[in-house]
Amino acid sequence: MGRREFVAFVAAIMAVNALGIDMMLAALPAIGRELHVANPNHRQWVVTSYLFGFGVGQIVYGPLTDRLGRRRVLLWTLAGFVGASVFAASSATFAALLAARVLQGLFSASTRVLSVAIVRDSYSGRQMARISSLAQMVFFLVPILAPTGGQALLAVGPWRFIFYVLAGYAATVLVWSAWRLPETLPPERRRAISFATLGEAYGAILRNRFTMGYAIAGSLTFGAIIAFVSSAQQVFADTFHAGERFTLLFGICAAAMGFAAWLNSRLVERLGTRLISQAAVLGLIGLSLAHLLIARAGLETLPSYMTLQALSMTCIGLCGSNFGAMAMEPVGHVAGTASSVQGFITSIGAVAVGSAIGQAYDGTTTPFALGYLGIGLGVLAIVFVVEGGSLFRPRMAPVSS
Repeated sequence: MGRREFVAFVAAIMAVNALGIDMMLAALPAIGRELHVANPNHRQWVVTSYLFGFGVGQIVYGPLTDRLGRRRVLLWTLAGFVGASVFAASSATFAALLAARVLQGLFSASTRVLSVAIVRDSYSGRQMARISSLAQMVFFLVPILAPTGGQALLAVGPWRFIFYVLAGYAATVLVWSAWRLPETLPPERRRAISFATLGEAYGAILRNRFTMGYAIAGSLTFGAIIAFVSSAQQVFADTFHAGERFTLLFGICAAAMGFAAWLNSRLVERLGTRLISQAAVLGLIGLSLAHLLIARAGLETLPSYMTLQALSMTCIGLCGSNFGAMAMEPVGHVAGTASSVQGFITSIGAVAVGSAIGQAYDGTTTPFALGYLGIGLGVLAIVFVVEGGSLFRPRMAPVSS
């Protein structure tokens, strides 16, 4: 593939997961009504059950891709996602839908592992961060468009149509992968699956403080995204009574993350991953403090919420790809396994953090402002420890052997 097609292809793989999360947000009230979900906060489980499966699945795909290669595993799991989407569309109960969502997440987990591993197979360092940012810039268009697409589908049919569209999109990416994707992991770099090799790979990953520290930091910032996504429909509809404008307002916040990815792609090779991500963490802390003060004073309005949320999402976007690149840099020799461990830690931790914030929703924005402040302070503490008490100074992460 040429560079442009490569970026577009990686973005398309990543979009399988983004669509799986965002496309049904506008349908959550309809799902709750038809499947008799009494507590509105429980509708958030449609998002978090998917992300739970997404987190668990990643721990499996890393060793598989390091042994079997990237292409074969991607084709198998895309086919599985198509089947799980059809299962979700035919669900008769809320429990069955949640089970289908876990399966969707389990299969789509491969897209997270493989997008990172394929990029790492082909690039490293700041170039890897730039390619990741370019792919994420395209990828972040999906959250802007997906809720609108879901709302358009609801205008012509039931919420089940959304899952059939998901199946169709995954099938399209499956065909593209089968036609155009070469194998990026040569046979000489493949690793046998055994207790010894897995122990060696996991040991190299778990002992590296840069890999583990930035994976945990990434889980906190991803948790902020999950908290927003899973409860956005409630916040806009119930707190600000702007339900009819939900897709537009949600898209504006998602566009802020897309802008962050574009900005990062322009600056990262010149300024470095550490300077950008650490400045963004400090920005998130300052914004969260301001948001908390406004919310507690009872001065929150839709414009103030949108401004602070969009700026916070920008800071989070500047952290995400840089944390991921820094976590992967020392462990390129086991990129697939490292990507799966990083993804498992990031996703499972994010589900716990995001669910705690989302389930605390009480009709105000205070839980979100307080949660984001805690995330920012937690990330800053982790970065301080990982970097040996030094901030804003470039350091080389030791490569695990």
